[in-house]
Amino acid sequence: MSIRIRELDGASEPAWDRFVRATPAATFFHLSPWSRVIREAFGHATHYCYAERDGAILGVLPLARMKTALFGDVLASTPFCVYGGSVAVEAEAARALEAHALSLQKRLGVPVLEFRRDDAPDEGWEERPSLYFTFRKPIVITGDDTKDMERNIPRKQRAEVRKALKRGLHASTNTDVDTLHAVYAESVRNLGSPVFPKRYFRLLLEAFGGEADVTTVWHEGRAVSSVLSFHFRDQVLPYYGGGTREARGTSANELMYWEVMRRAGGERGAALFDFGRSKEGTGAFDYKKNWGFAPQPLHYCYRLAEGARIPDNNPNNPKYRLFIAAWKRLPVPVANLLGPPLVRGLG
Repeated sequence: MSIRIRELDGASEPAWDRFVRATPAATFFHLSPWSRVIREAFGHATHYCYAERDGAILGVLPLARMKTALFGDVLASTPFCVYGGSVAVEAEAARALEAHALSLQKRLGVPVLEFRRDDAPDEGWEERPSLYFTFRKPIVITGDDTKDMERNIPRKQRAEVRKALKRGLHASTNTDVDTLHAVYAESVRNLGSPVFPKRYFRLLLEAFGGEADVTTVWHEGRAVSSVLSFHFRDQVLPYYGGGTREARGTSANELMYWEVMRRAGGERGAALFDFGRSKEGTGAFDYKKNWGFAPQPLHYCYRLAEGARIPDNNPNNPKYRLFIAAWKRLPVPVANLLGPPLVRGLG
């Protein structure tokens, strides 16, 4: 039988997710709940499709359209996610999914189609010069904290973790969205970036259930750093994290990421720590390198309509410098009010 392309619906979600979990090339960001989260948190239209033959899924392609007045119109796989693009177990299915994406782009009149690849670029697509890098490395956690720190994190980070513990900092892991958002909102305001709505974090925790949690570090009763992590197969992905101004002076972030690593490896059997993406030349990029992670370039690939350009909506773009400087001076409550309508176009 020939391959057919079908739209994801409620009835096909279980089969979609079984395919993703069983296919090594698929990632956490290919799971079907992202479709609901993106629609409900940001109001973007999603176009998740899969290739099937005789009832068996042979490939999946998550797509969502980000269309905003300020930041343009992009059909992406997948916004708000590090990795994306089609994943298929047969070449014919991969070609069918690509053809479907190109047809959808044309039908919708979207100027930019983007696939976020973590391994290799798509043949015949334009690729942005390396802007984003991902940071991943194996971890081995045995339960002996001293030896595990020596095996998994560099000497300087071990020293910072010990300083944090001597200062009386401690960590908790739960699903406390309110604390996470309060810390994260202050952190991104300090960086000059708009904050995600609290509703987005709540939807992620609801959608992924036991595969998502929040780790928070406390100092004298105050939350000073917090991170939302995802757990997928044998991987842990600390994804949305930040700290207050107090975090830097208390080594709170070092304790937080060590706690995520320690708990994921010891309690869930995680063998890979995925530190997510960062832009070259940023403090986050250098921070992850200092943790012993080697940067790996991501391949963001594009098919462009006539006259369209690859989007350049990132903080390194000089045209955003004045905006970033002004945003850093906003009171946090004001930034929390103004941020969500802006950030929906910056996935």
